[in-house]
Amino acid sequence: MKIFLSGTPWPVIIIIAGFVIAIILTQVFSAKNVILRTLKRLPSRSINGVKSNEFVKIHGKALHANEPLLAPLSQRKCVFYSIKIEQKKGSGKNSHWKTLVQEEHYQDFFVEKNGELLLIKPTKNPLNYINYLVTDKETDSGTFNDPTPEFERLLSQYGISSTGLFGFNKSLRYTEGIISVGERITVAGKVSWKTLNEPIPEYPYSKIAQLEADGKQKIIITDLPEAQKTTI
Repeated sequence: MKIFLSGTPWPVIIIIAGFVIAIILTQVFSAKNVILRTLKRLPSRSINGVKSNEFVKIHGKALHANEPLLAPLSQRKCVFYSIKIEQKKGSGKNSHWKTLVQEEHYQDFFVEKNGELLLIKPTKNPLNYINYLVTDKETDSGTFNDPTPEFERLLSQYGISSTGLFGFNKSLRYTEGIISVGERITVAGKVSWKTLNEPIPEYPYSKIAQLEADGKQKIIITDLPEAQKTTI
């Protein structure tokens, strides 16, 4: 190492060090790792055992409160989905992926654990949640790889052509992460008990626990399998 440093110009060393630090920081502060570190510090509770203003995590099954959403490509019933469509620009070392579409859609939903229900109400304005969804579906197309009919239909919905000026396929890729109905997930947030205006079928209580953001700490929503192991 000393030999390498002694013969290497300082500007090069600084650039290399900066590159390494940037990679480390990207990993440390990625949404996935921030969520897992936060969950590890939180106690896991039964839903009916939590108190108002307590900040906890809950593992349970996602259930729809309204007619479920349909994921754009897989057409699976879900309560939350996140999609991204990208196009490869350039070639060789100068190539990069440009994001054409990046969307999240969700609805109010329940988390069920041992017959008890927890209400989750994500909002964008103000943004009251952070999330990380595992990729459930992906597809792509390229010069010698035609898009599937399902991918072609999805692209057309967003006004994206799968071919370029000379009829060659564009290099496109699609990823889709969803929280499907019945999927085991982990959520966390500050608990607030709400009085029900209308009864919920097969739910015998007049109040329901709801997760809320607490200052800078937002509601956490994830289907990461690792999150199920963060019980202290």
